[in-house]
Amino acid sequence: MSRRKPELQALDVTTWPTVAWTELDAAARGRFRSRMQAIERYALGESVKDIEDATGVNRRQLYRLLERALEQHHDGRIFGYRALVAHVRVTEYVRVRPDTLPGERGNHGAVGALSQLLERYPTLAGWLRLQLRQHRFKLDQLGTDDGLRTRRRGLKALHAEFLQQCRQAGLTALDYPFCTKSRAIRSLSACVKAELLRCFGTAARAAGASHLKGLPRPDDVTGAPTASRPYQVVEFDGHKLDIRLKIVVPDPLGFAHEFEIERVWLLAIIDVCTRAVLGFHLVLAREYSRYDVIKTIEKALEPHRDRAFVIPGLTYGAQDGFPSQRLPELAYVTWEWMKLDNAKANLAADTLAALCEFVGCSVDAGPHYSPDDRPYIERFFGTVQSRLSSRLPGFTGSHPRDLRRALADPKGNLRLYVSLNELEELIDYSIASYHGTPHAGLNSVTPLEAMTYFVRTQQQLLTWLPERHRRTLCLMQTARRCRVRAYLEQGVRPHINLYRVRYTNAVLACSTHLIGQPLLVYMNADDLRCVRAFLADGTELGVLEAQGAWSVKPHNLKLRQEILKLHGNKSTLGTNPIEAYVQAKLAEARKTRKAASDLAQAMRTLAAAPVVGIPPGPVASPTVAAAATTVTPDTGNESPPASVRPRKLTIGTGQVF
Repeated sequence: MSRRKPELQALDVTTWPTVAWTELDAAARGRFRSRMQAIERYALGESVKDIEDATGVNRRQLYRLLERALEQHHDGRIFGYRALVAHVRVTEYVRVRPDTLPGERGNHGAVGALSQLLERYPTLAGWLRLQLRQHRFKLDQLGTDDGLRTRRRGLKALHAEFLQQCRQAGLTALDYPFCTKSRAIRSLSACVKAELLRCFGTAARAAGASHLKGLPRPDDVTGAPTASRPYQVVEFDGHKLDIRLKIVVPDPLGFAHEFEIERVWLLAIIDVCTRAVLGFHLVLAREYSRYDVIKTIEKALEPHRDRAFVIPGLTYGAQDGFPSQRLPELAYVTWEWMKLDNAKANLAADTLAALCEFVGCSVDAGPHYSPDDRPYIERFFGTVQSRLSSRLPGFTGSHPRDLRRALADPKGNLRLYVSLNELEELIDYSIASYHGTPHAGLNSVTPLEAMTYFVRTQQQLLTWLPERHRRTLCLMQTARRCRVRAYLEQGVRPHINLYRVRYTNAVLACSTHLIGQPLLVYMNADDLRCVRAFLADGTELGVLEAQGAWSVKPHNLKLRQEILKLHGNKSTLGTNPIEAYVQAKLAEARKTRKAASDLAQAMRTLAAAPVVGIPPGPVASPTVAAAATTVTPDTGNESPPASVRPRKLTIGTGQVF
């Protein structure tokens, strides 16, 4: 019968941490090799007697070495072969003698007394850990060439408070630490330093670091792989453009009024392999939201449309453009991995659902304050700043003392500011020319040439978004559950309420059996005039249109929320709430940049889509007319007859009371 211990039956020494034993001296090398051979023979199943005869290692020593090798190391692994080196301590020192020491002996004979005291009084240990978490103790790094040397700050104050805590715990002058000459200040210093250096994050924050970086990331399935082909790995991020902008609003007499607005965000998705920007989106807000992230994803999937430049001299070059513009087969191509940071808008449930379920890619969210994990998108933003932002009037610079900030200051002359429409054209032109410029990271090949080589020459396999998903990009948004409402005694037909506005269509208005049933509603955050509704089982009900004035003017979710916030009382909204909101922001635009930014965002939304459903006739507001166009039927005449008078249109408010 084998006398091998049961817990040592199965040993896998191939995974043990090893030792560079060739660097040891002759005596230590021979001792280590004999111990290592004994362990290896034991793992192969040889008898203990044969091991003793072959290596000279006693069986008691063999079992002791095995137990030491299986102890937990502070790096998280077992000691392994490291425990076979002579004089290596595998456990912490534990004091056994009482900690009552006579004062005449000074500080001698008190090894381990502080650890014994903290173990006996857990309240002292908890208080000490609390002080470390509150950063009451600071570290100064003095050097690393000859080892880590630190200087401790705040030790005396911490020691005085520690002695006070000991008195409150009931310790007297005959007890440790009061019975020692230095009152255990050296032991406290060593204990605090060891506790801080136990974790790099704790030590770095004690030294004043605001964030950590430089942690090697494992190359496993949890992270994005190295990009070797287009659309394998893409990076997403947002950059706040450092320029001062303006908005131009015409009045009824044809004069233009200029207001300064806040800065805008540039959201972009870049392909890592070819450095090509797949899509971008400008956000006029203090912070971008999850809807803006999803909008950027939509623009990266959809084919890029040619822009008709208004600024003289701007036009696409022969080698410029966007990937989906030059290569039509790249429309609606999906990617495998997306790398982004830990912004709340990026990790929102709607964003992750759009990426993982609709697009079908994996998400690699890097740690906080680690732009090095997304170097390509950060480098692209640096290119935009050096080639575009820093050359425009109103550039704010990278810091308040930047010399370029003073050189580009327009001195309050709003005529020199860049307008929002001009910025959109400049961004589009800059990215298009960036794609046609040789890139140093691509061996002086342009991003468009690299994309063309991989797609058409190498014929890399691509994955396209299914045709049914292309027609229903609104499904990228998270569905909202709205219950069908109706009031039989009042004759109110079935409808749903979405953000205090009623929605219905011809099918829903006649579906009495749906009263009280929930509907899945998908909305386009850029235009809430209509939404798509599905039944609870997933079958499509159709497009529901907003009722009242909300169905006339195109508006997004943010604009509606701002209008409802501005007019808390529903009775003050009037028959045209969007017009009232624009007029209110126009009155405040000269006072605050926030109001001017809201006005610019509203006018940009109104100009995004044509206004339908209005009969021929004059537009009610010149302000809104400057931002939106009216679709009129083609009668074949340049102007309507003088005898024709416009009919007065009466539209309900569409509000829920």
